[in-house]
Amino acid sequence: MRASPGNSKTAVIVSSLLTVLLFLVAGWVVLNRQYVVDQLVVWQYQPSSEVAQLAERAQMNDKGTFYFYASEPQLDGTAKFNEVCKRQEENSAILGCFTNGKIFVYNISDKRLNGVEEVTAAHEMLHAVYVRLSSSEKNHLNSLIDVEYQKLLRSEDNDLKERMEYYARTEPGERDNELHSIIGTEVSSIGDELEEYYSQYFTGRQAIVALHDSYSSKFDELERSSTTLKSQLEQLSSEINTMTSQYNSEIAVLNDDIETFNVRAQNGGFSDQSTFQAARAALEGRVGVLTQTRSTIDTKVADYEVKRQAYNQTVDESNSLSRSLDSSLAPAPSI
Repeated sequence: MRASPGNSKTAVIVSSLLTVLLFLVAGWVVLNRQYVVDQLVVWQYQPSSEVAQLAERAQMNDKGTFYFYASEPQLDGTAKFNEVCKRQEENSAILGCFTNGKIFVYNISDKRLNGVEEVTAAHEMLHAVYVRLSSSEKNHLNSLIDVEYQKLLRSEDNDLKERMEYYARTEPGERDNELHSIIGTEVSSIGDELEEYYSQYFTGRQAIVALHDSYSSKFDELERSSTTLKSQLEQLSSEINTMTSQYNSEIAVLNDDIETFNVRAQNGGFSDQSTFQAARAALEGRVGVLTQTRSTIDTKVADYEVKRQAYNQTVDESNSLSRSLDSSLAPAPSI
């Protein structure tokens, strides 16, 4: 049975439409290759419950979670973490990294540092976002980021300046990329346009900033406390040394004067009783003053000891927190 001309024509039209559709799909895939790759990764990636909680607590929205999972995040508290996220400088702890398209977060068990993992996860997720932006998107975004950075520098944020100097040494050329993550997760007040940009990835960006402030404030408080105590200890030490030196000098003079008084008294050196009593009273008055001085010194010494112990405790706690952040001290992975 021969096909009718109408059916043949319809078949040609359908074939042409399918060809055009295939070309359009192929073109879209080429133009959106990264998104296609990301989607395939997300479909196959199975986050652990701990990783899923990181995204939830960081209040990543669907888009933020998508880029997070597209980077196949891993939470690791063993020494294996250091094989991937290598320390660049001896005194700089590494909490996470985005390398070869994957996110790694150091698993911190210290409850005093609640929020570190979530902030690190969000920080690294924003790196994954930044590398996917087009050149024009980066250029516009970088100008907004620089405005915020200059505002922070004018607010005398020396810690941020030192941090960016560290990145300049260890990751040259990544200034805007790092600021993109830092400002997005750590800075509360930013311009409206930049805030709107970050809202693409968070349901509530202030939540992640609050987590950052919560644990970083512990370090700030310990630093302020140790600085204050150190200053007080230096002041007390100076006062104690000065008063002790003066006290010892006056005691030496008083002892000589008492010995002279006793010799005079024994040898009839006073013309009458009233003169004797007056000289005795003067010596007793000086003894009373020096006794009070000694009491004041003892009080300052006791105060110094209390503050010294408080200072040592503050330093110990600060060191303890720092060790908790130090992935180089992580245990070896179990077999």
